[in-house]
Amino acid sequence: MVVHKVGAMTTTLDLVPGKLTTRDEIAAAYGCGTFQGIEPANDAKKVFVYSDLSAGEEYGYTFDGRAEDDEYGPLYLYTGYGANGDQELKSRNKSLANHVEDGREVHLFVAHGKVAGGGTAVQQRYIGQMVVDPITPFVRRQGPGRDGKMREVLVFRLRPAAGTTPAWTAADDLKPATNDGLVVVESKPVAVLPKQTGVKDKNSHQHTVTETSADVAGGPRKVVLREVMLVEAFKAHLEQAGHKHNTFQITIAGETSALTPDVYDSTQHVLYEAKGLTTRINVRMAIGQLADYRRHVPDNSTLRVAVLLPSEPSNDLKALLASQSIHLVYQTEDGFQGFPLTE
Repeated sequence: MVVHKVGAMTTTLDLVPGKLTTRDEIAAAYGCGTFQGIEPANDAKKVFVYSDLSAGEEYGYTFDGRAEDDEYGPLYLYTGYGANGDQELKSRNKSLANHVEDGREVHLFVAHGKVAGGGTAVQQRYIGQMVVDPITPFVRRQGPGRDGKMREVLVFRLRPAAGTTPAWTAADDLKPATNDGLVVVESKPVAVLPKQTGVKDKNSHQHTVTETSADVAGGPRKVVLREVMLVEAFKAHLEQAGHKHNTFQITIAGETSALTPDVYDSTQHVLYEAKGLTTRINVRMAIGQLADYRRHVPDNSTLRVAVLLPSEPSNDLKALLASQSIHLVYQTEDGFQGFPLTE
């Protein structure tokens, strides 16, 4: 229970998953604002996040909701701050992204109908304490703003904090896409990588692989950074070679998650799927992903696809890729073998 003095009045508030409250009650107890989706409470060392899909649709915030669990557990997606124009990692968005290094807790609420007799006031259902995913804190998506113009939004990836049992329901699930669509997403770093140890510089922008620990649901886990670092190194390599790159956001009607290939080299018309491990299961997964992606890319009759790996695979895996007409690029001490692609 929090006891907080506001002038001559003392307020109390329990943060219990599933409990209903209001923004005014939270502001009175913690000293934060009441109007924005991301409300830092500086003195209380907390960041309050308010998700409201119905309001989000009006302002172009259509990415909110509980996504499908991945290999690391439950995941909730939350659209960042900024109604018009490209969202940037500053102001309220930065306070959410940097909550761990700032020593702040993140608490997630979802809108739960109007307060009885309260006019336009909205009840807030407390989901629980969350943490921003330490490896991929957000992804960049394209969507309309309040002004109707397409812009880039930051979609934060929230996970339950250790020891938290979130009070979400089926109503909080991410809503399926209503239409098929493909838009180009300008290629920028998808994550601010956590501080790492044992990282060795190879060649200007290239790095060796490493691991880091993240205290999320299920206790501390080892998170492999290989793929993220490999992709960033390859993007830098493309730029040094004078190649332009971006990626695609592919939405499928009736599905909740967008397809997002790792890298598209627009100079050579090549779509890359990266894997952080050079193993058979990873190569086979990349083959399936590329087969899925290429169906949705315009002018795919001339599109080439390639798998990007952190090291040279076995001869049999090379033969497997060749049999599927898939190119291979892998990282070496001096750069990337197999790039640029030949016919």
